[in-house]
Amino acid sequence: MFENGGFGVIGTDLSVGWDAIFEAHPTFRAHGSFGGSGQNLPAACHVCEVEIDPSTGMAEILDYSIVQDSGVVINPMIFKGQLHGGAAQGIGQGWMEEIVYDPDNGQLLSGTLADYALPRASDLPNIDVSILQTRAHDNPLGVMGVGEAAATGSTAAFANAMLDALWPLGILHIDPPFTPPRVLNAIRTATDQAGAFGSKHTP
Repeated sequence: MFENGGFGVIGTDLSVGWDAIFEAHPTFRAHGSFGGSGQNLPAACHVCEVEIDPSTGMAEILDYSIVQDSGVVINPMIFKGQLHGGAAQGIGQGWMEEIVYDPDNGQLLSGTLADYALPRASDLPNIDVSILQTRAHDNPLGVMGVGEAAATGSTAAFANAMLDALWPLGILHIDPPFTPPRVLNAIRTATDQAGAFGSKHTP
């Protein structure tokens, strides 16, 4: 890690300055430098389409698209891979990932990947990615960040798609994750309430 003019090992107090580097490697040469602001902001749009089985609460993602602008893209294949992985992570957070404890004794019930639900390839559609390239002006490469970009937008896109599918039943909120039992319980509650009042919610 480079900080305050020196190089340090993260998690330790070990550090070395430029003088020590030049002394150890007298042929070392720096041919250029730049000072960026570190404040460029990538932007994206996520679109998610889902279908929910009202008899089970099970959801299926029919389509998913991302338009991402992270400045100049150096390696499009790795760039798209970052977005695919981030989308899977964010969708999993909104859909199935949950820390579960035994209500009687507080024992953690989802402490391993055998018990903690993660999305599999079969849970996700082909994720379509479109790349925009608006060059950043605070660094010579014109690049912006992409590492966690899709992990942020995908959770909101999935959650909004789920609530949009449930809105005709009058369901406006479900605490995530949108697991089948939670979704089915919300559907049954909304249906019972509509029956009790003798009417259905009309969009």
